[in-house]
Amino acid sequence: MFKKNKNQILFFILLNLFFSINSFSQKNLYAGIEIGRRAIKTSILEISNIKKADYKILYFSNERISLADHIAASGEVPQDDVNKTSNIIVDQLKKIREEFKVPEANIFIVAAPVFSSARNIDALKNKITTLTNKSVDVINVDEEAKMLVKGAIPPVDYSNALLLDIGAQTSKGGYIDELEDNKLEFIPIELDFGTMTVTDAVKKTVVNQSQVNDMSTYQEKSFDFNIVLRKKIKQMLDANPLILKKEKIYLSGGAVWGFSTLYFNENVKDHYISFTLEDVINYDAVLKNNFTKYSNVAKTDKEVARVLSTYDQKYLISANNILLNLLEGIPNIETKKIYFVKDGQVTWLMSHIADRSKKVNTNF
Repeated sequence: MFKKNKNQILFFILLNLFFSINSFSQKNLYAGIEIGRRAIKTSILEISNIKKADYKILYFSNERISLADHIAASGEVPQDDVNKTSNIIVDQLKKIREEFKVPEANIFIVAAPVFSSARNIDALKNKITTLTNKSVDVINVDEEAKMLVKGAIPPVDYSNALLLDIGAQTSKGGYIDELEDNKLEFIPIELDFGTMTVTDAVKKTVVNQSQVNDMSTYQEKSFDFNIVLRKKIKQMLDANPLILKKEKIYLSGGAVWGFSTLYFNENVKDHYISFTLEDVINYDAVLKNNFTKYSNVAKTDKEVARVLSTYDQKYLISANNILLNLLEGIPNIETKKIYFVKDGQVTWLMSHIADRSKKVNTNF
C-alpha cells in the first residue's frame, strides 16, 4: 500500500516539476514585432541571463515593405499599407502564440519614430489592436538613443561602457552615469554625420561633377574630408569627458555590420563581436586598395553579397572613415575593449525586457 502511494506521490512530484519547468521556460520567452521604416521584423528570444545579455534567437522574420517612403510622399500611412501591415502582424502573432506559446505579457509591438509624423497613425494602431488585442507603441525619437543603450549594452556593463550607433543620417547613442541612491543618469551623445551624409558631403567637394563617380577622385576627396570628421568627433568627445573613462565601447549600425561581415568573412554566432583598431585599419587598406577581393567573395558568400548589395564602395569607405576616426580619436584605445552589437534588430526588445526585469537597474 505504502509502495503504491509512494509511486503515486513520486509521479505527481515529477508531473508538477515538468509543468513548473515548462512554465519557467515560457516566462523566459519574449517576442517583439517592430514596424520599421522599410520592413516589419519579428523576433522571439529565450532569455538565459538578462544582466549578461545571454539570450538565444529562436525565430526571426523580416518582411520588406516601404512604409517610410509612403509616409514621406503623402504624410500618412496609405490604406493599402495599413491592411498589409495588419495582416503581417496577425500572421506573426499567430506563430508567436500558437507555435512558441509566448506569454501574452511578454509580447510587444512597436513602430519606428517615423510613424509619429503620419496623420493617420491612430488608424493603423486601432486596426492592429482590434485584430490582435495588442497595443502598439510608437517609439519616441527623444527616447530612441536611451533605448539603444539599454538594449545594446549588457546591463552588467551599464556603468562601464558607451554605445554609438552609426546610422545613415547621423550617429547616436550614449552612456550611463551612476549617481547616488542607486540612481542612473543617461547621457546622450550624437555625431552629425552618418554613412549617407558623409558620402553626400564628400561628393559635393568634387569640383568637376563628371568625376564624382571616379573612385580615385572620390578617395582623394574622402581623405581630405577626414579633417571635418575628426573635428566633429573631437567636439563630441570634449563635450562628454566621461566617455574617455569607459573601458568598453559597443558599436552598432550598418557601418560596423559592413566592416565585421567583410573583414571577418564568417558566420560569427556570438551576439557581440570583439575587434581592435588594428582590425579596422587592415580592413580599411583592403577596402580602398583591393576592393575586388570582396567582390569575388560575394559570388559565393550570401552575407558578403548582402553587404555589397546594400552599400557600394563609396558608402563603405565613408562608413569606415567614421568608424576609424572615432576609434583613433579616443585616447588609449588599445586598452579598451571594442564590440560590434551584431543583433541590432532585437535591441529595442532587449530594452523592453530590461525595463521589466527585477534583476536590472533601469532607474534613470
